[in-house]
Amino acid sequence: MAKLVRIVIQLPADLKIRLDGLKQQGYTTSGFIRAMLERELAKMDQQNPEQKPLTLVPVGKRANSR
Repeated sequence: MAKLVRIVIQLPADLKIRLDGLKQQGYTTSGFIRAMLERELAKMDQQNPEQKPLTLVPVGKRANSR
């Protein structure tokens, strides 16, 4: 597996509650979001085959990073 990086997002409380509920079905929040992103990005690539696929670009240290 590729090196994983951490991201921080803000969610409305109702979405967080729904994500927490997925734990009862055996999902982790990270695993669910990762799978959903992979699925949605793959759909985008299939819908626009003439468009270049998204390319990951390494980022430097940001001014507000810890």
